Order: sequence, then structure tokens, then C-alpha cells
Amino acid sequence: MKTLAKLPVTIVTGFLGSGKTTLLRHMLDNAQGRRIAVIVNEFGELGIDGEILKQCSIGCTEEEANGRVYELANGCLCCTVQEEFFPVMRELVARRGDLDHILIETSGLALPKPLVQAFQWPEIRNACTVDAVITVVDSPAVAAGTFAAYPDQVDAQRKLDPNLDHESPLHELFADQLASADLVVLNKADLIAADDLAKVRAEVQEELPPAVKVIEASSGRLPLEVLLGLGAESEAHIDGRRTHHDSHHDDDDHDDHDHDAFDSISIELPEADESLLLDALTQLVVQHGILRVKGFAAIPGKPMRLLIQGVGTRFDKHFDRAWRSEEPRTTRLVLIGQELDALQLEASLRAALGA
Repeated sequence: MKTLAKLPVTIVTGFLGSGKTTLLRHMLDNAQGRRIAVIVNEFGELGIDGEILKQCSIGCTEEEANGRVYELANGCLCCTVQEEFFPVMRELVARRGDLDHILIETSGLALPKPLVQAFQWPEIRNACTVDAVITVVDSPAVAAGTFAAYPDQVDAQRKLDPNLDHESPLHELFADQLASADLVVLNKADLIAADDLAKVRAEVQEELPPAVKVIEASSGRLPLEVLLGLGAESEAHIDGRRTHHDSHHDDDDHDDHDHDAFDSISIELPEADESLLLDALTQLVVQHGILRVKGFAAIPGKPMRLLIQGVGTRFDKHFDRAWRSEEPRTTRLVLIGQELDALQLEASLRAALGA
């Protein structure tokens, strides 16, 4: 019997809104015949990123695409690898003769190190290897002194107290994602000045071992030869990467994780005027400290669905596909932040939209 080579796995991690899904879409659109399975770990109940990835033009039918995208919906791979991740990997291992590569997109709030350590389990280790951990960085956000919302306010606070960032859960998550990286992508490099980009590179490299490469990208557009086939075997050396959260896992205590302070609120609304909706979301971000907004909106008179993705008060939007005849024309959003009141947020949005 022919022995199958280990199936390479690439883990794509990065902070909220850094462009992980865009990078994965680019990789799938340029797969060049590679048979790739995708695991999406979405923070939220709607599986938004899985929906986006299933639209990729990768030369397969929708039924085939649905069969190769696996979604883990409860958003925290560091705590749920045994409950959800292992059965999915076991299924993919059983099919590894039909696959060339596995891509895993973590939630922006997930810790990559425990996920990589899961590849030390015998049943996975014997069949798979982590080709690389790719950490995607939101270059404009880092240049502004933060990693998500309120860059001006946080930068002002940081100048008054240079230790403040290092006491925040956002900075610790960002640092831990860098600590596990085999390759760092400075994404959205076209959106900031060259001097600012150089400062971001220097700040990121301070967190990295010298061997870890740092490359720049715009909208995740990089050759697959740069992203795949790195052969890092990350699972073999991940234990030596020190992170802020090592003590939590060493003590087997998951109750006080910093990222447990983040809430994910799902809201469903009727059709909404585009400008009213974006204005209302911007107000909510400012008033409630919302870090991330993502979802789909039904716009009156428009046959296509509006995809909305926001980091702080910066929103990207485009019509992604036509509404299907069998699906309701509703607006579905996920709001991510700290200490969010779901009822209050939904009431505010409905009031602003006159819904």
C-alpha cells in the first residue's frame, strides 16, 4: 500500500479586519488546480466568512464548495479545538488522498498557538503538518497606534502612557498572533505612507524571531508560491514560542481569558436604506466602542445583496451577489466589541432606520 505524504495545513490568523478572508479568497481564486479544503472559525452565529468564501470562483459547483468549507461557529479555537476542530480534521484526514492542502482561517479573537499544538495529537500529527502560520496585519490600524477601533483616541492615550497598549487585551492578542507566525503579511500597504509602513514593519519585527519573514501586500494579493509550501512544520517548534496566554493553558484554566471579554451580537433587520444604515452603524461604533461590523444588507430596489465589513468607523461595502429566490431579503449583521447590550443596539438601529 502506498504511504500518503503528510497533508500540509496553512493557518491564517490576524486581528479583526486585517484581511484574512480576502487573503483566503485570493488564494482560492488562484489555486491553479490545487484541491483545497477550508476551515473557517467565525466569531459569531451567522457564519459570515463561510458565506463569503463559498462565493469564490474556484471552478467547482456550489454543492462541491459547500462540501469543502467547514465552519466552527463558536469562535474560540483556543478553547474548542477538542470539541469541534478534531472531528472536522478527522474527516479531512480520511479524505486526504483527495486533497492537496488545508487552509484554516481563525477568528480575529482566536489564539493560534493552541491550534498549532493540536497538530501534535498522534491522529493528526501522523497525517498532517502545519506548513505555516501566516499572520495578517492591518497596517493602517497599527500605524495609527491601535489594532481595530478608535486609532486617534488610543494613540493619544498611548502617547500619555506608553505602557497602556501592553496592558490591553487587544495588544496581547496581537502580540500572541505574531508570536506564533512563520510568515507575517503587512496587509493594506497601499493605504498608508511609506514612512508609516516602515514604522509598522519595525514595530512588528520587534515581536518576531529573525527567521520570520515580513512581506507587504495590498488586498492580500500575493503569489501562492510565497504563501504555500513553506514547510515550517510549526507543530514541532510551537512549544518554544512564548505568548501572553501560556499560563492560562499550562494551568488548564480557561475562565479568565482576556478575549472572553469580547461579545458577538447578531442582529436581523428588514430592508434598509444604505446611507441610513451606514450612518447608524457609524454612530453605534462611536457610542458603544464596537470593534468590528460584518454582515449583509438588503437595500430596497436593489436585486443584489450588500456585503458590509467595518473596522472601527472604517467601512468597506460592495454588492456581492444577487438575492436567491428562496431566501428572505433581510439584513443580518454581527457586531463585535466589549460589554455590548444586544437589545439596546438593535433598538438603536431600528430607531435610526425607522424600522
